[in-house]
Parts: sequence; structure tokens; C-alpha cells
Amino acid sequence: MSDELAGDSQGKIVVFGAKRIRRTWHDEQWFFSVVDIIAALTDSDNPRNYWNMMKARERKQSEVQLSTFCVQLKLISSDGKTYSTDCVSTEAAFRIIQSIPSPKAEPFKQWLASVGYQRIQEIENPELAQQRMRQLYKEKGYPDDWIEKRVRGIAVRDELTDEWRNRGIAEQQDFAILTAEISKAAFGLTPSDYKKLKGLQRENLRDHMTDLELIFTMLGEAATTEIARNKDAQGFIPNKVAAREGGSIAGGARRQLEAKSGRRVVTRRNYLTEKSRPKRLPKTDSE
Repeated sequence: MSDELAGDSQGKIVVFGAKRIRRTWHDEQWFFSVVDIIAALTDSDNPRNYWNMMKARERKQSEVQLSTFCVQLKLISSDGKTYSTDCVSTEAAFRIIQSIPSPKAEPFKQWLASVGYQRIQEIENPELAQQRMRQLYKEKGYPDDWIEKRVRGIAVRDELTDEWRNRGIAEQQDFAILTAEISKAAFGLTPSDYKKLKGLQRENLRDHMTDLELIFTMLGEAATTEIARNKDAQGFIPNKVAAREGGSIAGGARRQLEAKSGRRVVTRRNYLTEKSRPKRLPKTDSE
């Protein structure tokens, strides 16, 4: 699975407390995953089962069924695949919350109203989204120069995924495969291997990259976009070739820098917790 979920930079995952809540833009408004809302409010080990029991209880106690508030929309699951998922609008989410006894209900309502309103603001002024993103990274302890690279990297990634969509790439699995091709050619590691090297699990890989790792990631993806355009790559196989070639350009540049500097670009370091000079690491390339 691609570490950077397609569309995630557009706010398709938001955070309440420590809980990640998936959402998708549908019918000119945000729709939120019901099971994610339940997980945030109840800390249930099995929010899907909790949701099923809620619906069964409401069927017995009320003429109005909770499922009637839901719309089945495609969301990306933790396994990287896309599934039809019960989702609710902001208004319908308030109805669901009323059926959940939780001390977090009131703070969640305020948070829900806030994230819904933010989207309206961002549609009217897209720069607000980038401002909020910069502020979020700043609060996490990242320096301004790293934040600028990260934001620029997101823009490069969005341009690439838009190009892929225009060239017939639609499935999330295909996005992940193409991203892995770029990463392998650029770093000698797939995103999943890269996360293992850094000791990450569900964390975003790019949020734990150093400046140079971000720069070579951007180079690989920007080069892939340019190659796909110039060759007019259509469909999966030609774009896979373009991805490999774009990643190879970044890989060649990385190897040249490593030869001149005597230090490897790929590092186990978590950017936030280890800002010391990079250590020499065992060879990670698969060339």
C-alpha cells in the first residue's frame, strides 16, 4: 500500500484526539465513517460490532432505523483496499452521536462542526488548507524549512496522482503499485520496506523522512509526471514503465550524492526524534 493515501493530502483523514476518522467529499459535503466515529467515542475494541448492536437496538426501540441516516461510500481501509462503508453527513452524525452514551459526545460535536465549516472556508480560499497544514506540522515540532518541503512534496504528489487518473489509473491498488515502483527505483525500498526500516507501523512514512529523503521523493515523482506526459503513457503498463524510469532518475541522483558525501540518504531516523547527523547504514539498495 502506498504510504501516502491517494487524496489524503486533501483531508480525507482527520483526527479527533488520537483517533483517525476517515471522510470523503460527496454530494457537496463531507461524509464521515460511522465505525470511526464510534471508535473515537467509545474506545471499543470492535467498533463494527458495536455499530451492528446499535442498529439492532434502535430497530427494537424506535421506528426510525439508524441505517437510514447512512450512505454506502468507498473508503480506504487499514489494509490499503477500498470498501463500501457506512458513512454519514455532519447532520446525520449528530443523530448517531445521540445514541452513544459517551463523555466525549459534546467535544466531538464541537469538533465535527468545526471540521465541516473548515471545508467550506477552504473551498472559498484554498490557501487556508495549506496554512492549516503548516500550523499542524509546526505544532508537532517540525521546523519551517522541513514544512515547506513537505507541503511542496504534497503538491508534487497531487499533480502525479491527477496525471495518473487522467491516464486511466483508477484503482487504489494500482496507485500503490506505481508508487512502489518509484520508491524501489529511487531508494531500493518499497514504501512498506521503508516503514519497516524506520520502525513505523500506521504512521505516515513521509512525515518521518529527512530533508534529503523528501527531496529525492519529490524528484522521483516529478520526473514520473514529466515522463508520463512526454510519452503520453496511457493505462497501467506504460505508466508503470514511466514510474520506474522517473524513480531511476532520483535513484541515480541519490547514488551520486552518496558517493560524493560518503553518507547514505536512506536512514532509519525518525525526523522528529533524531535530528543528529545521519549514521552510516548497511546497504539497502536492491540494485
